[in-house]
Amino acid sequence: MLTGAGGFLGWHVRVLVRALGWPEPVTLTRADLADPVAVAAVVSGADRLLHLAGVNRGDPAEVAAGNVELAAALARGLRQCPVPPKTVVFANSVQAGNGTPYGDSKQAAAATLAGATGGGPGFDDVLLPNLYGEHGRPHYNSVVATFCRQLADGAAPEVRDDRELTLVHALDAAARLLDAPPAGPWDGAMPAVRLGVRALADRLTGFARVYRRGEIPALADRHDVRLFNTYRSHCFPGHCPLPLVRHADRRGALVEVVKAHGGAGQTFASTSGPGITRGEHFHLAKVERFAVLSGTAEIALRRVGHRDIVRFRVGGDEPVVVDMPTMWAHNITNTGDGELLTLFWANELFDPAYPDTYPEPVRGAAARPAAPAVVG
Repeated sequence: MLTGAGGFLGWHVRVLVRALGWPEPVTLTRADLADPVAVAAVVSGADRLLHLAGVNRGDPAEVAAGNVELAAALARGLRQCPVPPKTVVFANSVQAGNGTPYGDSKQAAAATLAGATGGGPGFDDVLLPNLYGEHGRPHYNSVVATFCRQLADGAAPEVRDDRELTLVHALDAAARLLDAPPAGPWDGAMPAVRLGVRALADRLTGFARVYRRGEIPALADRHDVRLFNTYRSHCFPGHCPLPLVRHADRRGALVEVVKAHGGAGQTFASTSGPGITRGEHFHLAKVERFAVLSGTAEIALRRVGHRDIVRFRVGGDEPVVVDMPTMWAHNITNTGDGELLTLFWANELFDPAYPDTYPEPVRGAAARPAAPAVVG
């Protein structure tokens, strides 16, 4: 159960819940919070209630009032609960109480919720650092999102204040808030990376420079992978598919499908008969590339929790690659009359114990048909 389900952190929480195979969480909108009786009826007896709704940016007075009022509205509902939730989790900030309208309002919100829950083990006040991750809003959620958007648009990141940052991926924050079991590419201990704003801009710029050539940059650690995936989320679908140069002579043809700086990864190929679909899953961290070498196919993708489907029509006569964005369900279907030969590449060796592969149909109940966004 959560508030703020439609926000940046809320989406990552819902994606992680889907990956864990847990029931879809009940959500409370800001309109719902205005009715304390209705709030009490919904949250009464809940096992875990996450309060993520808040205001990060904007007019200082509106930021301060928004965070305080949202917490107060939830508190009014909690006080009327016949059976209080076992745990109320507040997505607080390390900036709480720092003298800014945002920091002081987060501290006040925490105090309000602690009072409504009686504090103690029933209230989990989680101080979150700077969060980054896929599909963050530029100039709102984080400087990472801003830099990624600028680079995806072909511009250079604008560094105005070169201070040191402590960055945590939103999925790791979601795991901490959910108290998720350690069974996948998330870490509830919220491992952080510390680096300056200029160093962040340089790292992302390096990723973008290599990726524009269709190559995979060196990804030295978990934060490199996640920063690269964050950048890729701002490139999709506009930068896809990536064309491949086909060298042909009397002997045949050659294409270079993957150039991975740093060397890690696994390549495999598959054949599929006419009408056969492969995939129907999503990944949380894995970088995965598809390339059709022979035959024709449609690659379809849908962002988890969203409805629109992006489609690419691809074929071996004009080879291209499509990189699967993280947290997007995807599949590939043989649309031809003959056999389809597809090459797949991933940035890591497949580990059956931790496959980072979660079932999700692209054309599920939440999906709706859409015209192809890009035709390859």
